[in-house]
This record gives sequence, structure tokens and C-alpha cells, in this order.
Amino acid sequence: MDHFTYRAGVLCAEEVPLSLIAADVGTPVYVYSTATLTRHFKVFQEALSWTDHLICYAVKANSNIAVLKLLGDLGAGMDVVSIGEYARARAAGVPGERIVFSGVGKTREEMRLALEGGIRQFNVESEPELLALSEVATSLNLRAPVALRVNPDVDAKTHEKIATGKSENKFGIPIARAREVYAGAAALSGIEICGIDMHIGSQLTDLDPYRQAYAKMATLTRALRDDGHDIRRLDMGGGLGIPYRRDNNAPPLPIEYGQVIREAVGDLGCEIDIEPGRNIAGNSGVLLSSVIYVKRGGDRDFLILDAAMNDLIRPAMYGAHHDLVPVIEAAPGADRAAYDVVGPVCETGDIFEKGAALPPLGPGQLVAFRSAGAYGAVMASEYNTRPLIPEVLVHGDQFAVIRPRPSLEEILAREALPEWL
Repeated sequence: MDHFTYRAGVLCAEEVPLSLIAADVGTPVYVYSTATLTRHFKVFQEALSWTDHLICYAVKANSNIAVLKLLGDLGAGMDVVSIGEYARARAAGVPGERIVFSGVGKTREEMRLALEGGIRQFNVESEPELLALSEVATSLNLRAPVALRVNPDVDAKTHEKIATGKSENKFGIPIARAREVYAGAAALSGIEICGIDMHIGSQLTDLDPYRQAYAKMATLTRALRDDGHDIRRLDMGGGLGIPYRRDNNAPPLPIEYGQVIREAVGDLGCEIDIEPGRNIAGNSGVLLSSVIYVKRGGDRDFLILDAAMNDLIRPAMYGAHHDLVPVIEAAPGADRAAYDVVGPVCETGDIFEKGAALPPLGPGQLVAFRSAGAYGAVMASEYNTRPLIPEVLVHGDQFAVIRPRPSLEEILAREALPEWL
């Protein structure tokens, strides 16, 4: 569910017409709904209401500080993968005890800053990282709270570039070596073992891989407790998918996901952490764009937009689909035309969809890419020296720019010429 609906023939974000935002802010622009973000977070809260838990929002999905503050004020923790994301979470008012630090390449400086600033736990990915973290913590006279990320070798049945739980993926410690590595961790003076972490992939639309992975987690929890480790927290990861195509079957609901967790580990008495990102932010946003030209090709027509692959890279990177709709609602039964929807970037790969069936459109008309609230603005670049596009947050009948579009002067001022040029 989202809060982008047609009102009097105009697509609105909550109560604000997208045409009004386009007129005020310009296009392309990302637009997020406060109501959708709030609802999706609360649905996860309800899904785990049967146990002590913390919903650690995956900051990488959408890291705008306004979004983080909104979720933090609702009680969310944060899952971060860099010290930059950690700084964003703290700037949004989220305390360190609600932040978990994931990622395969944490540096010693990142470890130090997180330990000094406060941290719930480090999700440790390797033995070298474990040794480095112990040394940093010891130098600060601290013990770092740790959950080892265990790779269960489970196929998440998702796109190969966002699968993280198979043996060939770079993430985590092989489950066959988990007891050995935990024994080594327990002997380190700077480490406090608090739990187990597991994450098998993103955009999962089937619950069975979770069942397989969490069954292995339950078995491992019992074995580690038998070895004398205090396993009191289980970080189950995230990755639950969203419906990018409105005409397809919807992925499982968070309440169903919560039940899978309960069935697998509910009898262990552990606190449960999860790390949803896309499922909270994805359907909370749209990418609003304008048509520049309609180009008649030899055997096809091109709809050339002012949004491009540098603004929304998922289609070019993953072959991902985002439903594209006109902001002005088409009349029932209106004719449709087939367009290859492209952007202005000088790359053949700058294409959003081939043969999209849309009402006839012309220059200046507005379109919106749905389900663009996650992995949209955060993955954008200034390729072709195209300014990063603004982000807008809507609340009821109000909207505010939460990241402005930089001017070309501001972009150029970030660079410097050496004296010898």
C-alpha cells in the first residue's frame, strides 16, 4: 500500500498534487510520503509484537536525514554500513544504542568512531575484522558488542547482484566454521559476544529461503549456548520484497514474515532484530519527471524524459522495473501507445523500459515512476554533470524540500585547480 492516488484526475502524494510539486521544485524530483513510511514501519512493529524486538531500518535504502528522523521518532533503530551512515543516523537523533553496524569492510577508524559515539552491536563479517575490532576496543578500554554474521549457504531466489547468503557471496562467516570462530571471539579481550547475525539477500518474494536460513540459525543458537556463549540477540536481517509491478502477485506480508521468525526461533527467548529497508521506503516514494521530447524512430517511438539513469540506476544496473504512470489520469479506455522510455544521458543503457504502453504523451507532460523510495536517490550520481535531484517529503497537505538541487556553480566549486595548471 502507498499514499499516491489520483484525486480529481491528478496523481497526488497524500493530499498534494504532484503537479504542484513539479511547478514549485522542478523536475526530476523524488517525492516521499510520510504516511506510507509511518504505516510500513508500524506494520513491522505489529509483525514482531509477540517478542522483544528492534526494527533497525536499513539506512542504505534511503538515507535522507528527514526520513531517518521520522522513523527514529517512531522508535526505529538503524542498520548502517559506513561511518557516514552512522553520522546520518546520529544527526537524525537516533541514539547509539539503537544502531547496528554492518558491512564487510569496516575500517579501524570507523570502529573507533562508532565505539566512542555509542553502538548497539557490530555485525562482524570476518576473522580479520574481529581481530581489528578487538584491538580498537581494547585501546579504548572498551569491549565491543558483537554478533557474527553467519553465511547459511541458502539461495534467496533473488537477483544475483543482491543475493548475500550463498557460499560464493562475500558476506559473512561460513556456517560450518561458526562455532570455531565464536570460540576465538570469546578469547579476545575487546569482544563481548551478544548474538548471531544473518542476512540472505534483498527483494525476496518467497518465504521459504527465510525458513531454511532461520532453521539453521536456531540450530546454531542451541549449539553455541551449549558451548557456553551468551546468545541473547538474533539479528535476522531484512530483504523482504515489494511489488514493483502492480499487475503481479504481491510478495509476502510483514505479518507472514514475522510468523516465520516466530516459528523458527520464537522458543529461544532471544531479542529479535530485523533490518528492513526497501519494504519500509520503497513504496513511500516516486520519481517525478517531465517529458522533453517524443522522438519518432525507425521502428519505435522514444519518450525522452528529463530523468535519467544517473537519477534512478536500478533499471540500468539490475534490469529492474518501475511502473510508470502519467500524472494526469488517462480517461477510461483511452488509447495507448508503445514507447521506449529513455533519459538524456549519453549511454545506450540509459533506458527505463522498452515498449511501455502509455497514453499519448507530449513535451512538458509529467510522469511518475512508482516504488522509487528505496535505492533511488541514494544510488544517484552526477554523471554527465547532471545535478543530484532534489528530494521532497509530503505530510498531509504540506510538503518540504529535504534535499535541494545544487546549482552548477555549487557543483563546480567543489573542485580545485592545482597551482601549476
